[in-house]
Amino acid sequence: MITALIFAGGTGQRMNSASKPKQFLELHGKPIIIYTIEHFEWHPEIDNIIVVCLESWIKELKRFLKLYDIRKVSKIIAGGISGDQSIYNGLKAMRGTHASDDIVLIHDGVRPLINENLISENIATAKRCGNAITCEATFESIIQSSNGNEIDNIPKRSEMFVAKAPQTFRYGDIWDMYQQAENDGHTPLDSAHLCSLYGVKQHIVRSTPNNIKITAPQDYYIFRALHEAMENRQILGV
Repeated sequence: MITALIFAGGTGQRMNSASKPKQFLELHGKPIIIYTIEHFEWHPEIDNIIVVCLESWIKELKRFLKLYDIRKVSKIIAGGISGDQSIYNGLKAMRGTHASDDIVLIHDGVRPLINENLISENIATAKRCGNAITCEATFESIIQSSNGNEIDNIPKRSEMFVAKAPQTFRYGDIWDMYQQAENDGHTPLDSAHLCSLYGVKQHIVRSTPNNIKITAPQDYYIFRALHEAMENRQILGV
């Protein structure tokens, strides 16, 4: 089985939106989270979708799933107090229904600018190598500083990448790591960081362009502009 685990349990404090969480902000009347889910709904290799959602918005999410004819979502799980806790809750909900070798793609609910090919590359790489981490090459120099005031190191730009999503694993491997982190008191930034904490070799899949995470108001406007540009290219050929 191949499952997309989409986590959208945050309140979006950096978005400064008092009316609704960032994942439910709408473009052309459709919430961001639905744009994200549709990539996995339409992908022929995805068998199942599990969404981790802010508990008070689960009822609203169910309404949108019905409205947009989303049929692959099998479970909606209440989110945790942080992103890593939400992922843990989602992985825990898969126990008993997923085998150790099943593939799980972990993806941000507010990262809607992906495509079918990126999902396919993640699945193929995880099947072949055990995991797949979507990454984007950096185009500017990365500064390393331990105190925020002085530069400790500037690594070679050609060796620097930014971790994106999806991040894809065999279910048994990633579930064991999150359980271990829970026991050890680790709070990973994301699943790739968790692998790094435990010395797991990770395999890069090159990201699609503009694979942004919608976190702050400017991200929403970038998403809107990019989405409209893609629509114009498809409809008008411009």
